[in-house]
Amino acid sequence: MGKTSGIFSRMNQKESLDNYLARDNKLERTLTAKDLIMLGVGAVIGTGIFILPGTVAAQHTGPGIIISFLLATLVCSTSALCYAEFSSALPIAGSAYSYGSVVFGELTGWILGWALVLEYMLSVAAVSSGWSAYFQSLLGGFGIHIPKALTGFYDPANGTYFNLFAVLIVLLIAWILSFGLKSSVRINSIIVVVKIAIILLFIVVGFFYVKPSHWTPFLPFGTSGIFKGASLVFFAYLGFDCVSSSAAEVKNPKKNMPIGIFGTLIICTILYMLVSIVLTGMVHYSRLNVSDPVSFALQVVGQGKLSGIIAVGALAGMFTMMVTMIYSSSRLIYSIGRDGLLPKFLGKINPKNNIPKHSVIIVTIIIAFMGGFVSLSKLASLVNIGTLIAFTFISIGVIPLRKRKDIDNKDGFKVPFYPVLPIISTLLCIGLMTQLPAETWLIAIIWFIIGLVIYFGYGISHSKLNVSNKK
Repeated sequence: MGKTSGIFSRMNQKESLDNYLARDNKLERTLTAKDLIMLGVGAVIGTGIFILPGTVAAQHTGPGIIISFLLATLVCSTSALCYAEFSSALPIAGSAYSYGSVVFGELTGWILGWALVLEYMLSVAAVSSGWSAYFQSLLGGFGIHIPKALTGFYDPANGTYFNLFAVLIVLLIAWILSFGLKSSVRINSIIVVVKIAIILLFIVVGFFYVKPSHWTPFLPFGTSGIFKGASLVFFAYLGFDCVSSSAAEVKNPKKNMPIGIFGTLIICTILYMLVSIVLTGMVHYSRLNVSDPVSFALQVVGQGKLSGIIAVGALAGMFTMMVTMIYSSSRLIYSIGRDGLLPKFLGKINPKNNIPKHSVIIVTIIIAFMGGFVSLSKLASLVNIGTLIAFTFISIGVIPLRKRKDIDNKDGFKVPFYPVLPIISTLLCIGLMTQLPAETWLIAIIWFIIGLVIYFGYGISHSKLNVSNKK
């Protein structure tokens, strides 16, 4: 009984902010609010902006897709407010993992970290496969074709063994990140600007082909369609939470972290809504249930030549998303290694460029393997459940965070309408999780069981928090 209670007490020990700040002091604070916004927009705006507004409008909302995006933004903003307070009060690496360890205890922190590992790595692996498909299509337009065996995941029955370009793009991004954060952010920002320019090009060109009659009826599926659409497009915003993982490398985090989070949401919402307005105005919503609605709309109005530019925009969108997610994954693994819950070499910083070199290498190997050999189509919804679990704990976690006298957030951002808004955010996240299929929950349960085996088999006995408390 005594041994069991001892284990239980160790699981619930809370990390201190001072310990984390001391461990993270080798990370260089170079990021500004502008850098954070570029990282956030890079993660959120991917191929979804060229697909979701069309397919969701055709199946669920009609032109009312605009309202669905607005509702999704409101839901997402409640979680963003909570993330903003946490990142302001706790300017440390690790995002929800570290926040959970400080506020709820080590075991909860581990569970949140394990959920984020699922979100970050799986999403990059899935997107790397999509990037490969787009790139192969682009090469095909120039008459360049590679052997079929190198074009997809391991599936001998269909003649594919290895997705070459999915692996190469992950290795390229890891190589870019190895030069240090400042160089990586600069390259990411340039590509984000190119991506936004292509999106704005579509909006401007498409505007001249808008027919207001296509917006009638505005709500062909009724109000229920709007809410269904909102639950679907909500996932277009996943990735803004990656901004918080960089808190230990941000100048003046109390000021810049909230700006980075909300700047990301505002810019992405405006772009999503403008694309939705123009797209449903160019072509009647009923015709947009295709795999590439933006390119399709341009072809319908006689601007097919711009489709190639849209393909470049999609490639740029996926590239910046992968940059941010691989960066965030490496900081997450670094944070867990820093605390001893994973092998300690993962928590070491390379003194030459101030990056966690070993965690970058491990993350790259895992993602490249999944992208190159594994079919991820059936596992995509796991990304959603990992994110929503983190959102839920961060939302309700604002309440115990405020009660901590040892954490000074006097001049930082605070969630308004406390404690009502954090509770509402928690309930909204739980509500969205109930919409996920049973298969997703089953696979997620298996994933978390594996995580608990690792924690109790290795993490709890190697935890720096437990080791220091024994001394």
